[in-house]
Amino acid sequence: MEIRITVIAVYFSGVLLLGHLARRRLGEGASEYFLAGRTLGGLVLIGTMAATNFSAFTVFGTSGAGYRAGLSFFPIMAFGTGFMALTFWLVGRQAWRLGREHGFVTPSELVHYLYRSKPLAAIMAAVLVVFTVPYVALQPMAAGEVVQQLFGLPQWVGATVVTGVLVLYTLRGGLRAVAWTDVFQGLLMISVMLLALGMVASHYGGWSTALAAALDNEPALFSRPGLGATYTPAIWFSFLALWFYCDPMFPQLFQRFYAARDERAVGRTMLFYPLICTIAFAPPVLIGVLGHLAAPGLSAKEADAILPLVMMSIGGDLVGTLVLAAGLAALMSTMDSQLLTLSSIFSRDLWPVFTRRQVTSVSASRVFVVVLALLGLVVALTTDATILELGVSAFTGLAALFPTVLFGLHLRQPRAPAAIASIVAGEAIVVASHLGALPAHGFLSAIPVMVSATVVYLVVHFLTGPVGLPAISSTHRGFILAFSAIFLLAMDFWRWNETGALVLGLPLWCWYFVGLSALQTVLTRLMLDKDRYLRSHAASRE
Repeated sequence: MEIRITVIAVYFSGVLLLGHLARRRLGEGASEYFLAGRTLGGLVLIGTMAATNFSAFTVFGTSGAGYRAGLSFFPIMAFGTGFMALTFWLVGRQAWRLGREHGFVTPSELVHYLYRSKPLAAIMAAVLVVFTVPYVALQPMAAGEVVQQLFGLPQWVGATVVTGVLVLYTLRGGLRAVAWTDVFQGLLMISVMLLALGMVASHYGGWSTALAAALDNEPALFSRPGLGATYTPAIWFSFLALWFYCDPMFPQLFQRFYAARDERAVGRTMLFYPLICTIAFAPPVLIGVLGHLAAPGLSAKEADAILPLVMMSIGGDLVGTLVLAAGLAALMSTMDSQLLTLSSIFSRDLWPVFTRRQVTSVSASRVFVVVLALLGLVVALTTDATILELGVSAFTGLAALFPTVLFGLHLRQPRAPAAIASIVAGEAIVVASHLGALPAHGFLSAIPVMVSATVVYLVVHFLTGPVGLPAISSTHRGFILAFSAIFLLAMDFWRWNETGALVLGLPLWCWYFVGLSALQTVLTRLMLDKDRYLRSHAASRE
């Protein structure tokens, strides 16, 4: 028990120290507190972007899904989340440029500029808050599981303590503290999760032997649709499309576009993101699969605790606690960013609507950090949903915002009525699906949400004025077609219901998706180089 207490105490002390050191470099004003002075370079931006996206959902939700369904969840997360990096180019670069030119801090401020509509900006802000709070709740929810496994304390104790620690350094250091603690916590999470996977495999006789035992025990874990026939082609497509629509709408990710030092930093993040996703998502899924050897027969809710169960029984006090600290790192590196971003949205976008008064100081915004943290904690302690269920519900609501941002940035004459109708239609489908009033016909409810939000936007846009389609060069059209081809190749439905050949203990179809992510990286490199050449050539002609 002393070892466990020491490891967790050292970890908490480390993140608080980083927050304190970052505080010493903190300037004045909203741009400094919420965006680190717009100075995040490539490495720090990559680290904080990845760590912010890799939450309790990544470590505990993904390992739980790996336990419930098997390896089929690996490409959904690794390839799907990595492919989402394309939106860094479609949305992120433009958001960075406009944010720097006009001093934007929140996503809603960009939307207000694009559409010249205060009601639309308020609707955008409200949706961001409403659907990010359940995502916030995932983090203390998982923290309670970790502390319960470590110390046998009630879940509410762990959830409360972890929430308190991250609120302390977020209040003091703003995004500069959050970004540096994200880098530390992200590196800790990935390195320790790789160590954990190695230990679990070694415990069961080595990599090949352990995977062979899992295959013999539950063959469905190595095929699609997976154990319990979970990931049908329709569900598979739904998840890959959902990540593309919803991830860039996570307000904590969107705000990091503003915080980039330059456009090159955004490009580097896009370039390395597929590789980082592959490395980050493989260990928790595989540990979930191998968890059947250690703890068979867990229920859906119990499966979310498979990582703590396995590592505390196999790793011993020191390594087991280190692994669970990595899980805490993942959830804390997301929740701190969520609280910081939500407080900026609430103070800058919503509070003036409610009170007709502007929040003029960063100190007042800090109050919202505490309030929103308490709200997330309450949701975490009262919900019966699994981490995956709660996450998907939040992601679906955020996905309805994507057409408004994408078309607003790229259409020549975006119009507020189209955007408002799109959001209202999308969120109405979210509510109807939640109430069971709208069948999804085998797809996730996110698909009718995304389709309705997109179609309604375009229809209203075409009916209310000039079309104003964007001018796309032949070069960019070629890259769009190439990325579309990669996405279509990910719909490899002809491989369903078969395990196929094994390479290094894993089905060949798993390696196929690693190859698609590598192909995406190569294509991204070519696109960034070509874009840089075109811009430099245009500048020289001027």
